[in-house]
Amino acid sequence: MASRLVLVLGDLFIPDRAPFKKLLTPGKIGQILCLGNLTDKETYDFLRQIAPDLQIVKGNFDVDAPNLSLSKVVNHGSLRIGFTHGHTIIPAGDSDSLLIAARHMDVDVLLWGGTHKFEAYELEGKFFVNPGSATGAFSSGWFPDGEEPIPSFCLMDVQGDVLVLYVYQLKTDANGVENVGVEKVSFRRNSNQATS
Repeated sequence: MASRLVLVLGDLFIPDRAPFKKLLTPGKIGQILCLGNLTDKETYDFLRQIAPDLQIVKGNFDVDAPNLSLSKVVNHGSLRIGFTHGHTIIPAGDSDSLLIAARHMDVDVLLWGGTHKFEAYELEGKFFVNPGSATGAFSSGWFPDGEEPIPSFCLMDVQGDVLVLYVYQLKTDANGVENVGVEKVSFRRNSNQATS
């Protein structure tokens, strides 16, 4: 498969508070991986306009979508990418539990949601990414007192065994001015790593 941008987002909850809508234009993104908690049809329709290849897994609040899978696997380049909402990972967000899930799914990259907080790291040759909440929806238990969720999403560009992750975060400066910051994180699958 040729390189194409893949949008990774989840935990939307508040569709009318979608600060990134103007950045997401049709024709630029080849696939969307939604990590659950889409929660309304209008957001689903909007995402389908952005990319017709919309892959969604069930979040713990997607009660009107009983037929959604809890997890899925897609292939990009030579990488197998698994994704899940994260509410089935126990303890939630635990790196060892995520590693077990990645091994069970036989993936190089595991995307998970549920915490509403961006995170990306490598562990034992695998890459783990939580895109956070695209709307900055609040989640109890994940943020220290006084800390607010930062709206975020990710774009992935996969070429062969290299994944380049672009992390978009809406940050507010000391004067209350909002700006979108973009960070770049790269992952290369170890060529000595066994593949299925």
